[in-house]
This record gives sequence, structure tokens and C-alpha cells, in this order.
Amino acid sequence: MSPATTTHTRHSRDQYYVVGEGIFRMNPDGTASLTESVTAPPNEFSFSRIGPRGTALDNALAEAVAVAMTGVPQQVEDTSLPAGYTYLGQFVDHDLTRMTSTNGNLVSQRSPLLDLDVLYGDGPGGQQHGSFYNGIRLRLGTTQASPTNNVPNAGNDLEGFDLPRNAAGATPAEKQLALIPDLRNDENLIVAQTHLAFMRFHNRVADTFGPRATFKNVRAKVVKHYQWMLRTDFLPRIVEGSIVEDVFQHGRRFFERQASRTQAPTMPLEFSVAAFRLGHSMIRDNYQWNRVFKSPGPDVLAPGSLGLLFSFSGTSGTLQPPHHRLPTNWVADFRRLFRFSAAGRPDLAVPDSEFNPAMRIDASMVDPLRNLPAGSFGPPNVPAPPAIERNLAFRNLRRANMVELASGQQMANMMGFPALSAEQILRGAGGATPDFSTLTIAQKTELTTNTPLWLYILREAEINGGKLTGVGGRIVAEVFHRAIEASRDSILRDKRFRPTLGPNRSTFRMTDLLLFAFEGRADWLNPLG
Repeated sequence: MSPATTTHTRHSRDQYYVVGEGIFRMNPDGTASLTESVTAPPNEFSFSRIGPRGTALDNALAEAVAVAMTGVPQQVEDTSLPAGYTYLGQFVDHDLTRMTSTNGNLVSQRSPLLDLDVLYGDGPGGQQHGSFYNGIRLRLGTTQASPTNNVPNAGNDLEGFDLPRNAAGATPAEKQLALIPDLRNDENLIVAQTHLAFMRFHNRVADTFGPRATFKNVRAKVVKHYQWMLRTDFLPRIVEGSIVEDVFQHGRRFFERQASRTQAPTMPLEFSVAAFRLGHSMIRDNYQWNRVFKSPGPDVLAPGSLGLLFSFSGTSGTLQPPHHRLPTNWVADFRRLFRFSAAGRPDLAVPDSEFNPAMRIDASMVDPLRNLPAGSFGPPNVPAPPAIERNLAFRNLRRANMVELASGQQMANMMGFPALSAEQILRGAGGATPDFSTLTIAQKTELTTNTPLWLYILREAEINGGKLTGVGGRIVAEVFHRAIEASRDSILRDKRFRPTLGPNRSTFRMTDLLLFAFEGRADWLNPLG
């Protein structure tokens, strides 16, 4: 695939091949259809079900629910959950479902594995992505100087602080194209800088091998540290700890329970279309991004709004001419996204007023997500859809209808969990929560007896203080377990593995990954001072 001619894709999936059922499609008029088939079409990702098929939510009710979910005046922050984990979750989601083709389909015979193919593609000798490498090291990009009053380094080109880009492109859109396997990782600036951190981590790990380094050995070490971090740091932050421990100590109860460790897994609809969309509720509407883009203060140009973080990316926005690279004054300050004091680096702490907690995992979403920008739907020449279809909550609910996803009540019954009450569905945990009081009596009855699984899982978390539990916790933990187990390099199959790049042989967190990737240097984790 030529970088100069690649057309970027989007998250929006208009069809799902479900094993044993066929292809569910979203038609141009917004209706759904099923073409029954027991054979996977070429280049189609294989989805499956953990639970039964469900009944679609009435479309008018779906609209009302979506508007309410994105209309909460004030969301609740989760001060124990740094905002960087929101976008680590997005990076992980792309790792599970790497996209490469121009029509939105997934690469042939791809399986949901936690093996970092979103970082590596087909490797340094591959036909598609070999040019992204310098030997076994990943090529890094250079920012473009953007002088800003009294801000160190802003007026310099910084090597290694942007994704590598297609400088040989003939048009601005081609020049700013990131040379990475999955262009969704350059769709917003936070996930792009997260991807860059993983590239730097790979290169630093390669350095530890010295002249003995092989791509196979470096990748194995990187992937296993990544999996350890997900298992011990990321998952317990979003899923109730007792569920994570039960799944990883005693195995799966519901998803591919009898599958061989070497058998390629499928992707459960309940995870893809519902449970792992928890991250949408964690998104903030603005970020204290760095010393230049934050709340008002000396030398501040503008707040780091969610819209700007999409604008300063190669896939959704427009980068700075003439070279069409990331402006230096938009480089991440990782101290504002992760808490390094817990990793023994109090010198990397910022004041609480300048730190970014994630929003609590609950049934509310920030206002910008009710009206997604046109860039979220495709290239600039693609017109934005009607208003309700720009609402991310509505898009999630409509996708669940399309694939006949089970309701929350169906999944709770199947898994043996007590179902949430009507009061819990309608009112959640109180405080900042969607208000469904304007629904009709009939709509309230339908919503509380046939609750969309995504909303149900968010309500479970909201009532549990912001961590997935019950149905949602079990789905996410079991899918992560299966995706790690089936990976070629796996901490579940290599029982002897222990992390060697953190503070001890049992600890490796995202902060440890960043410290190693940036050599522990404050001026690299925060180049703008």
C-alpha cells in the first residue's frame, strides 16, 4: 500500500460478519439488514456473540436517550483515573481491531490479539510497512518549529516528537499522512502522542539488546511488558479488581471458554459494540495539554479543547505548512496525563489544577460528542450527516440495533447477575447523570426492560463508583484474557515472564513505560517546560 495514495479510514463500521449468522449491514437509508451466511467473506473480521440476539430499541427512544446522555450539564471527574488512560484504551482498541484497507474492512484473517500489530504492522521486512522501519527500529518524525513567546523549544524542530510523515507526498493531505500501520492512531493528538511513546519504547528496548538485537526478540519483550501493564495497571483501573483477579487466576466463564490457546479468537459483539465503548464516557471536553494550551495564564494561546486535539492530527485535521508536521508547541506534556509521583518521580508532578483526570465512567458524555466534527466521518469532501447522526451516543445505539445486540437484562440473566432495577436504569447513582424524566411512560417501560447493553454497562459502572462490574466487568476482563492468551507472545503462555523494565520484577505500569521510553528525562516528557 503506497503511503502517498492511501485513503484514511474511520471507526464507523457499516457491516459485521457474525460467525454462524452472516453479515449485518447498515443500509444508506439507516435501516439494517442481514445476509445469512456461514462462510466469512474475504477480508472480513469475524465477530461472535457471548449472549443471545436481542430486540432493537425503538428509533425515537434511541434518539431521546442519546440526547439525554450528551446533555448532562456537568459531568463528574474521576480523580483516581488519569486522563491518559482514556487514550491508552483507544490505542488498545485499535490494537484489537487494526484497520488497513481503504474501504473500512479489516485485514484478512485478523484476530483480536493484544500483540501490538497496530504498532508493528507486517514488520520491517513486510511489503506494506517495511518502509516504516530503519533496520529493526521504528522511524520517528520531527515537529515543525512554532515560536511562542517565552516558551523553551517551541521555536525548534524537535526530532522524535512527532509521528513519521510522508514528506514525499504531492498534496498537503499526502504530506501530513502518518507512516504508521493504522491511521486511526493519528485521528486525535492524544492517541497519536501515545502511539509515538510506544514507538520510542520499542526503540529503547532494541537498545537494551545491543548488537544481539533481532526484531523477533525486541518485539517479544515489548509485547510482554505491554500485556503486563494492561493486566496489572490498565484493567484494574477500569474494571473491578476482584473480577480481573478471578478471570486471570481461574479462567473465563463465558467467552470461548473451551478454546485452545493457539486457536484464533473472535471478537464478541458485546465487547466491541457495548462494553469497550466505556471510553466515550471518559472523554473530557478540554485538556490542560501543555504550558501553551491550557486554562488562561501567561503565554497561553488557547485552552486545549477536544476539537483542537482533533484538528492537530494528520487524519482528522490540518498540520502546519510548509512541511505539514505537528507544530512543536502542540507536543504532549505527559505529566498532565499520567501521575508519575506514584512511580517514584514527584519531580514530574504538576499542580492538581493543571492535571487532567478522566471523566467518571458513567452514562453521561461531554457535549462536544453530541455534534461530532465532519472530520470524524471521512475525508473533508464527505458531507457531515444529519444532526442526530453526528451524536456519538446515537451512533452507538443504532449500531447495537443493527447487529441485534442483547439487552443488559438478557446478559445479566445469562451470566447470573441480579438485573439493575428500573430506578437504577432511569436515575443511575444520582448527581450528574442523564435525565430520562422526559420520556413517556411507555418509553420508560421499554428502556427499563430492554436496556441497550452499552447504557446498561455504563449504569453498572456509575453505581459502582466508576468501575465496570457485573456484566460489563466480566465481558472486558474475559476478552482481554483471551486476547493475551492467544497472542504469539503471551504472558499467559510464558509463565516465567516477569517485567525487567520497571522498578521491580512484579511492577510495570504505563508511567514506567513512559519513563523508560523517554529515558526518565523531564525535558522529554515535557519538552516545553
